[in-house]
Formats: sequence, structure tokens, C-alpha cells
Amino acid sequence: MKTRPISITILACVYLMVGTVGFAFHFREILARRAFQYDDALIEFTELIAIVCGVFLMQGRNWARWLALAWIAFHVAFSLFDSLHKVAIHGLFLVLIAYFLFRRDAKTYFRHPVGT
Repeated sequence: MKTRPISITILACVYLMVGTVGFAFHFREILARRAFQYDDALIEFTELIAIVCGVFLMQGRNWARWLALAWIAFHVAFSLFDSLHKVAIHGLFLVLIAYFLFRRDAKTYFRHPVGT
């Protein structure tokens, strides 16, 4: 049985937390408005993707680390329409997440899923 690097455990927990809290927060806003808009579905979908990333990062699925990287890259791209400050923050997160997902210990961990 291979050991999951602590950095991957922490990152997976962050994705789970961000996805869960974000989903609940936005869902509460939707209920308060008593109206569901197209953008709401996209926001909730991106939160679900974060949850999926967290679950499957824990399991050592290689595709999950690429999805996690794509998820934060999407946030960087989407931030371009908002503010330079958000681009910088999301860009910093992108670099940090990429670093932890592609370190040597992470590469070894993602080589074969847990339990196989």
C-alpha cells in the first residue's frame, strides 16, 4: 500500500472544503432569490467539480490532478474578466497547486491508484 503525501491530503481537503462550502453558499443564495438562473447552474457545477477533484485526489487518480489543475486554471481565466487582483491571487494558487501536484512524491503517488 502506498502512502499519500501530506501535501496531496491537504490539497484534496482544500478542494473538498472549497467545493462543499461554495456549493452550500451559492445554493443558499439561489433559495433566497427564489429564482434559478443559467449562471447558477454553472457556478454549482464548478463547485461539484472541486468536490470530485478532492475525492479522487485522495484516491490517487491521475486524471483528478489534471482536473484539479484545470479547475484552478479556469478560475484564473475567468478572473481576467473581473480584476487584476483576482487574476494575481488565482494565478498564485495555480502555481502552488501545480507545484504540489507535480512534485516527485506526488508523481509516484498518482502513478497507480490506491487499492489497485
